[in-house]
Amino acid sequence: MKCYPQMYQKDIKSIPYQKLKKRGIKCLIFDLDNTIALIDQKIITEDTKKILTDLKKDFKIIIISNNIKSRVMSYANYLECDFVSNAMKPLSKGFRKIRKKYHFQKNEMCMIGDQIVTDIFGGNRYGMFTILVDPLGKKDLKITSINRFIERRILNFYQKKNIMKKGEYYG
Repeated sequence: MKCYPQMYQKDIKSIPYQKLKKRGIKCLIFDLDNTIALIDQKIITEDTKKILTDLKKDFKIIIISNNIKSRVMSYANYLECDFVSNAMKPLSKGFRKIRKKYHFQKNEMCMIGDQIVTDIFGGNRYGMFTILVDPLGKKDLKITSINRFIERRILNFYQKKNIMKKGEYYG
C-alpha cells in the first residue's frame, strides 16, 4: 500500500526517534508546510527549533518542500540544515538528490510529513520509511486542497477496512 505510512504520530514531538535510530535511520527528511511550520509562519517556533537541533546529534536533518527556494531556504538557514525546494513530491527527484549528495541507503532515510498524497506516497514509492503526522494547522495552500480531498478518500477507505483511523496513532 503505497499510501500507508509505517508510522502515524500526532506531531514531530511524539515520534519515537530512538526507535528510528535502532532501525538504522540516519537521515530525517521533514516536510516544511504544516509539518514543522504553519504555512503563514515566517519562522518555526522555539520548541520546534529545539527538537530539530537536538535531533542533529543523531541524524542528518533535511527540510524538503514543493515550495519555492526562498521560503524553504529561510527555514533551513535558521535551523542550520540542508534543504530541497521545488521537490515535486510525490516524484522522487528531491529524494534522489538527498541520497546522491549524502550517500544514504534508502533504508537509512525517513520521510516525515503531514500529507499522504505527497509525503507518504512519495517516500513509500522511493523506498524510505515514512511517518505521517497530523497537520499543524487547518489552513493550506490552494494546491493542497486537491491533495486533502484525495487524502480524505484514502483515509475513509482505510477506516472502512479497519486499517487506519485518523487520530489513532501507531508505530
